[in-house]
Amino acid sequence: MPKRLFVGELKLTDFRNYARAALALDERPVVLVGDNGSGKTNLLEAVSLLGAGQGLRGRPYGELCRKEGSGGFAIAARVTSRHGEIEIGTGFGLGIGPEAGRTVRIGGKEQSAGALADHIKLVWLIPAMDGLFTGSASERRRFLDRLVVTIDPKMRGPLNRYERAMRQRNRLFQLREYAGALFAGLEEQMAEAGVAIAASRRDAIERLTQQIERTRKARGPSPFPFAVLALEGTLESALEDRPATEVEDEFRLALVQGRERDRAASRALAGPHLSDLIVIHGPQNVPAPHCSSGEQKALLLGLILAKAELIRELEGVSPLVLLDEVAAHLDVSRREALFAEILRLNAQAWMTGTDRDLFRPMAQEAQILGVNRSKIGA
Repeated sequence: MPKRLFVGELKLTDFRNYARAALALDERPVVLVGDNGSGKTNLLEAVSLLGAGQGLRGRPYGELCRKEGSGGFAIAARVTSRHGEIEIGTGFGLGIGPEAGRTVRIGGKEQSAGALADHIKLVWLIPAMDGLFTGSASERRRFLDRLVVTIDPKMRGPLNRYERAMRQRNRLFQLREYAGALFAGLEEQMAEAGVAIAASRRDAIERLTQQIERTRKARGPSPFPFAVLALEGTLESALEDRPATEVEDEFRLALVQGRERDRAASRALAGPHLSDLIVIHGPQNVPAPHCSSGEQKALLLGLILAKAELIRELEGVSPLVLLDEVAAHLDVSRREALFAEILRLNAQAWMTGTDRDLFRPMAQEAQILGVNRSKIGA
């Protein structure tokens, strides 16, 4: 098995601000340095699309096409994964697939985007996540569910089925439908998928908590404080002391009995789409939202590193780690600790920044590239 997951070659066509771009890389971490707006984050976004899902910013694919381009984009990469070296290509438009989604080719064969999860594992931290602990619960659910599908890629199915069935049920309310038969099938799907989602979230939190505890025992205090995690949700709580089949029956009945209440709201008022991830600053025993912005940043970075460590334990190799503009917001000790963690993980981390000097401590262990107006060089 390869010792590291890494991108050896990356080529872009009409992606974001890049008409054409090509990078030849080795397994070391990658540092992209340049002014704001030069295209550094766009390169990280392209790498994130080598995995399943819609990338680190979750934008519609049409928005990723270069404005002056031909109406589509293409990303090609040579990747060394746990299966060995593989060619991966993905694109949108350009006459190669339906406009609603992107095409994916793995080893020259067209496959679903979900198949990428077998080759590429990713974790990332971008500035938009700085408010994770103080923002909406939906952001924390997405954060958790990315871990869920990394642990078990098949969970994309239940997550998609639940969302689709819930939307269709909400649509029936809007259409003022009352026929029970129209609701029954959708509520059956919501109950089955919803309990599977809740159970998988509980498993993910338990695994991540165990990983955090193992790291604490092995290495002691860290510049990145450990997190204490919990789930807040009706189904998650019910699964603590009752079998999944019983919880599924209860949830199905609750959906039936709650139709009129949900009809008045035009949406489902119970279910895993309302659950929340609760995070506590472990050393201080303080809820994360009550911590200072600096403490929250360090706590979040510690969570990202713990996720990467857990993936390494499960997969045998570390994931790609994408860190956008992280170093500039850390003091010297935490910055050096972050670089040490990346090297210890043996991960190809992709980092961006405007100041090359910030990355001087790892200059010998990283590939530092300048990005200037969509041009990339050493």
